[in-house]
Amino acid sequence: MKQLTDQLGTTHTFETAPKRIVSLVPSQTELLYDLGLEEKIIGITKFCVHPYHLKSAKKVVGGTKKIHFEKIKLLQPDIIICNKEENTQEIVTQLSTICPVWVTEIKTIEDNFQMIADFGQIFNCRTEAQKWNDKLAFALSDFKNYIQKIPIKKAAYFIWKNPYMVAGEDTYIDELLKLNHFQNIYADKGRYPEIELKKMRLEGDPDLVLLSSEPYPFKEEDAFEIGRFTHHAKTIFVDGEMFSWHGSRLLKAFPYFKLLHERLKN
Repeated sequence: MKQLTDQLGTTHTFETAPKRIVSLVPSQTELLYDLGLEEKIIGITKFCVHPYHLKSAKKVVGGTKKIHFEKIKLLQPDIIICNKEENTQEIVTQLSTICPVWVTEIKTIEDNFQMIADFGQIFNCRTEAQKWNDKLAFALSDFKNYIQKIPIKKAAYFIWKNPYMVAGEDTYIDELLKLNHFQNIYADKGRYPEIELKKMRLEGDPDLVLLSSEPYPFKEEDAFEIGRFTHHAKTIFVDGEMFSWHGSRLLKAFPYFKLLHERLKN
């Protein structure tokens, strides 16, 4: 028997390592796969697109905010993986009637290391989890050396349109912006504030406007529209998965960030 506490402070008791996993978090589905747990994954969301083949091999049980409770119940999972930001409290409470619901909360890279170590404990794959954390720690150290030479730029990171919304403080996106020497002009406006384009110059006058590919897929016309309200900002499209997906995705994010900075030099 094993007692483990998730990132919201809920303690769960496991008689044995869970063998039937439902994951309601796309980035954590990818992590479970990378930890060698593909055979144990039985249910995923329609947004779990990495690795691509999982959607045809596993039962899709809804999205991250709307789930098919009965489908999940019929799968008889031993554990359901959720995330505080991706899934609602109502979903977690409802699913807790089926089996333990492990909830992660990732705001920092340190939280990410903790989640991977926790998965190693839960699923009895400590060696694989440690390997991933070692790889990530090495890549993080390498990137910090690289970024030292890059000057800090003021940035706005857009995630939504109608209304326009940006990533603010106390978010994993903000953590990665800081790591990249991007000073978030909306860091003091809450977690995901709605903003008015016409006030952007007054509220920070960014050097960079980053338009994410998800959750809203920004297009050229959006870049043009937003650009009308900036003074001198360079507007660039960025891969939202690299800035917002935690877990093993972070390893792919570091080389992506280096390429991004090389693009910005030109």
